[in-house]
Amino acid sequence: MYRESVFTAFRRRRDTPPYQFFKVAVLSLLCAAVALSPQMSDAAVKKGAAKRSVQRRAAPKRAAAKKTAPAPKAAPAVSQYRKDPYVGALAIDAKTGRVLFADGAGAIARPASVTKLMTALLVLEDVKAGRYRMDSMVPAGPMALRMEPSIIGFMDLKTRKPVSWSVDTLLYALMIRSANDAAVALAEHSAGTMEKFVARMNARAKSLGMDKTVYYNPNGLPPNSAKRYPWKSFNVTTCYDQAKLAREILTKHPELLKYTSRKTWKMPDGQMIINHNNVMRMDKWKIVNPDGTEAVDGLKTGYINAGGSSVVLTGKKKGRRAIVIVLGSASAQLRDSNARNLMVDALSSL
Repeated sequence: MYRESVFTAFRRRRDTPPYQFFKVAVLSLLCAAVALSPQMSDAAVKKGAAKRSVQRRAAPKRAAAKKTAPAPKAAPAVSQYRKDPYVGALAIDAKTGRVLFADGAGAIARPASVTKLMTALLVLEDVKAGRYRMDSMVPAGPMALRMEPSIIGFMDLKTRKPVSWSVDTLLYALMIRSANDAAVALAEHSAGTMEKFVARMNARAKSLGMDKTVYYNPNGLPPNSAKRYPWKSFNVTTCYDQAKLAREILTKHPELLKYTSRKTWKMPDGQMIINHNNVMRMDKWKIVNPDGTEAVDGLKTGYINAGGSSVVLTGKKKGRRAIVIVLGSASAQLRDSNARNLMVDALSSL
């Protein structure tokens, strides 16, 4: 601004007589301006540099604050079918059916993969009736190949060609990995179509007195908005109904425990599958009897976002067996904690 005012004065006065009178003075001022200019420029540069330095120092603080700001944690979804601690819970004596504990045991829940217990029961009944054998080979139809995880896959990993699995292998996959494609493949092998098998599931549920249970598919997956699956609704059940199913399995087909009691199992193609039953598999949840044996040996877990975490658990102590059902927990940890505590109490009271 100082240099600009000097030149403005000069332009204003250069045509004003007497011009020569001011010439020396103007030249003097110009010299003074030139002499001061480096000092002013240095000051301006230092001021600008200091300002930029402050900005550079401040910028990391803003970035750090943004980086370290805690992200909001989404709370577990709570609804009619997914609650804290659960929708319903039940503990019974497996032999007599005597109720040891009940809380919301008649409430409608969405069982998710607990559904596969009915699928397994019908397969075991078919094998016992001679309709097919454990070593019968089962291919995958188009519907089985459309299933979402968990799956085992019906393709050789090396040759990329379709493969078939034995009924025995598929039962391991069904109970340990909770393979959704295995459930559909077994259903189609057993009844010709998945729809016919589901009709058998509902007829069998009715015969067991499972009055509040309705099945729409053999694996427990939810209906798909993109029309990936043909079913229109969620499977539904209650703790009381699942207790009836579990007792039927343990009484007439205890061989299912051969599959549900395995913590891991190696598939014929080398896949190592891991059981989802944390109360049986994880050290922090295990129940160990006084004689050193592990109490829990089955049966099945389940989870879908719209239905929470569920489990049908069985265990024994000194020859006495209990069944515990927890349906619709808001989280797997809530499910496992409550199921374990109920099983400990149930085994102690038998």
